[in-house]
Amino acid sequence: MKATATANANIALVKYWGKRSSDPILPQNGSISMTCEGMATKTTVEFSEQYAEHTVTINDEEFKKDEKDIHGHIDRVCKLAGIKQHARVVSESNFPVAAGLASSASGFSALTMAACQAAGLKLSPRELSILTRQGSGSACRSVFGGFVEWHRGQRDDGSDSYAEEIVGKEYWPEFRMIATIVESKKKPVSSRGGMAQTVATCPYYKDWLATVDGDLKVMKEAIEERDFEKVGSVAEFNALKMHATMITTKPSIIYWIPATMEIIHAVRQMREEGIQAYFTMDAGPNVKVLCQEQDVKEISMRLAELEGVTNTILCKPGDGAKIVTEHLF
Repeated sequence: MKATATANANIALVKYWGKRSSDPILPQNGSISMTCEGMATKTTVEFSEQYAEHTVTINDEEFKKDEKDIHGHIDRVCKLAGIKQHARVVSESNFPVAAGLASSASGFSALTMAACQAAGLKLSPRELSILTRQGSGSACRSVFGGFVEWHRGQRDDGSDSYAEEIVGKEYWPEFRMIATIVESKKKPVSSRGGMAQTVATCPYYKDWLATVDGDLKVMKEAIEERDFEKVGSVAEFNALKMHATMITTKPSIIYWIPATMEIIHAVRQMREEGIQAYFTMDAGPNVKVLCQEQDVKEISMRLAELEGVTNTILCKPGDGAKIVTEHLF
């Protein structure tokens, strides 16, 4: 009863921001993302009678009960599988966690897949996506590769809120995303807390919701047409709208730091010079730059010259979550 899975982070091009239900986790709006080869989590799960309780170690740090309730998600898998053993979980990510780089997406996707395999659960991709969503909403998109849509759904039980692949990673091999690292420490306000605060207090949140369906339609068409300019412009404006709702909550949530703005202005300057580059941001200070393979070298060089950029991670469309044979313990 032991298994290991890997999952890539995904970065939303049309953002998920706000829950209509916390139990089960259900989104206020649909979203579209790219699964990112280059930012991955590997997780080993073992169920055994020898364990008196669940233990979770992430990047060599032991996690007790936390806001994300990883222990509770393991219990969810146990209940589905009808097993009573406790689990040992060891997980490693090759990029900063809790810093606005979608670490919970890759983390919960890898955890769910490994736990289901170890517990002997046989789930379809859609069922796996629904189960993963109950641990972390955005993680349901990392179950799949390439470009992925998470459907909002209408039902209160969440049975119609799941992710599915729009196109696979091979469909647009020239697409690139450069994640800039300006701060790797844990962000002051978690995504989960920030969403709840925004939904509860932002006077403009209804306007965010009113525009998202339009963004989803245009984004999906742009991906299918491989229209980079359209993808980039919609993603950039969608991210700015999301951050506008955060800034106008009470109290305000402002993730940006000076280096964030430095990158934003640099990307806009590149566009003025004819380089196709766009930015997007999740709940954190780290900016992701969208570009095509032909421009990676020039854009990477310019980003490296910015004072606030400590590192960059180059990503391309990647695989969905999968079982691997090499365990972490």
